Amino acid sequence: MSIQWTMFINLGIISASLILATWIRTKIRFFQKYLIPNPLLAGFILLPLYNFVFPIIGLTSVNLGEMAYHLLSISFVALALKAPPKKNVARGRIFGTTLSVLFQFGVQGFIGLMLTFFFIQTIMPELFHSFGYLLPLGFSQGPGQAYSIGESWTVFGVEGAGSVGLTFAAIGFILCSFGGVFIINYGIKKEWIAKEKVEFLLNKDMRPGVHPKGTKLKVGSYQTTETEAIDTLTLNMGMVLFGYFMAFLFLTGLEYLLSFVGPAGEQLAATFWGLSFIFAALMGLLMKQILSRTNTQHIMDNLTLNRITGFSVDLMVTSAIAAISLVMVSKYWIPIFTIAIIGTVVVSFTTIWFASRIFRDHRFLRTLLIFGVSTGTLSTGLALLRVVDPDFETPVATDYTYASGLTFVFAIHYILTMNMPLRTFITGDYKWFWFAVLINIVYLLFSGTFFVKLAGKKRVFTHKSKLWYPEDE
Repeated sequence: MSIQWTMFINLGIISASLILATWIRTKIRFFQKYLIPNPLLAGFILLPLYNFVFPIIGLTSVNLGEMAYHLLSISFVALALKAPPKKNVARGRIFGTTLSVLFQFGVQGFIGLMLTFFFIQTIMPELFHSFGYLLPLGFSQGPGQAYSIGESWTVFGVEGAGSVGLTFAAIGFILCSFGGVFIINYGIKKEWIAKEKVEFLLNKDMRPGVHPKGTKLKVGSYQTTETEAIDTLTLNMGMVLFGYFMAFLFLTGLEYLLSFVGPAGEQLAATFWGLSFIFAALMGLLMKQILSRTNTQHIMDNLTLNRITGFSVDLMVTSAIAAISLVMVSKYWIPIFTIAIIGTVVVSFTTIWFASRIFRDHRFLRTLLIFGVSTGTLSTGLALLRVVDPDFETPVATDYTYASGLTFVFAIHYILTMNMPLRTFITGDYKWFWFAVLINIVYLLFSGTFFVKLAGKKRVFTHKSKLWYPEDE
C-alpha cells in the first residue's frame, strides 16, 4: 500500500511517551515534588530515541519539528477564539503584568545579544549574530516560537537554529519546574506568602497529576450543540482548523505578492512563514469578530477551546523536546549553557524584584506566574500558580488572560525585528546588530519608565538592595 503512516507513527510514539510519563509521575514523588510537566518528561524520554535509535529504521525528528510548528499555530487560533472573561479586572494590574513580561523580553534579549557579541569577538567568530535572540524565544515564548522562528533563519544560511531554540526552551522548562518550586519554598521561609496559603501548602499531598478514584471531577467543557447534529468538540475544532487554513491562504497570497519584490521579498516571506502563529492568532481574532457581529459567539465554548489548546500544547512540548538535535547542541554547547546560566540568574532575580514592587495584591502569586511564563509557557506558569492557588480563586489568572493579549500586541514589533542581526551575519555591517540591541534597550526603558509610574517612586527607590519589597511598606 502507498498510504503514508509517518505522521500517525510519530503521534503514536508521542502518545505512548505521554502515557508512560503520566504513569511515572503518579509513582515517583520526585516528579510530583518538582511539578515536572508530563509532556516535558515525555519529551526527554523520546530525545535519545529520536537521536540515536529511530533514525536506524528511517524515523527522524524532522517531522516532530514540523508538528510543533503547526501545533503552536493551532493553539494560538484556539486562544484567539475564546470569549473574554466577564469578571471585572483592574487595568493597573493588567498593564503591570504586561510590563513585567515585556521587561523580561528586553532583559533576556539584551543579555543574549551582548553575550553573542562576546563569543563572536573571542572564541566563536562563526557564530550567527541572532543566536542570542534564542534565549528570549526559548524562555519567554516557548518551544513553538523558538523552533519556527529559528527554522525561518535557514533562508539566511543559518543551520540548526530551530534545534538550538528548542534546547533553550527545554532549559527554560527545567528552570520553571525546579526554580519555581525553590521560589515557593523560599517564599514560605521568608514569609512572602499569605499565612493561609502556607498552611495549605504544608498540609496538602504532593499531586501525582491524576485525580484519585472517587474524586468529584470538574467540568471540562460544555455542549453548545446537539450531538446528533454535530459534536461540540467537532464544531470548535473545525473553527480552529478553519482559522489556521485562513492563515495559510493569507500567507500564500502574501508570499505571491512579495515574490515581485525580488530576493528581499522572498526573504521577508520566509520570515512571515516562520511567524505563522501571529497570523494564525490574527485570523482567530477576525473570526471572533465575525461571530460577535453576527451574534453567533455562543456556539463557541471557552472550556472546549481550553481543551484544544491544552491538547495542542501538550503534544507540542513533547514533540519539540524530542526534536532537539544533540549534534547541534554539541556544536554550540558553550554559548548555549553560558547564555542559559547567566540568563537564569538574571531572570530569577529581576522577576522577583520587579513583580514584588509593581503589584499591590497577591504579589507572590503574580510573581510566580510571571516567573513561569518568563521561563516556559503560559501552561507552565499556570501550573506553578496552581500550587498556591489550585482553584484559581484569585484574579491572578484572569488578569493574565487580558494581559497576554496586550503583551501580544507589543511583542509583534519585538519579534518582527529579530532578523536584524542576521543582516550583520550576511553583510558584516554591525549597524543592524546594534540596532537590534537598541530595540531591547527601548523595551527596557519603556517597561522601566511605566514601572516607576505604576509602582510609585517610593516602592522603586526604597529598599533597592532587597530582593522582595517589604510587605509592611
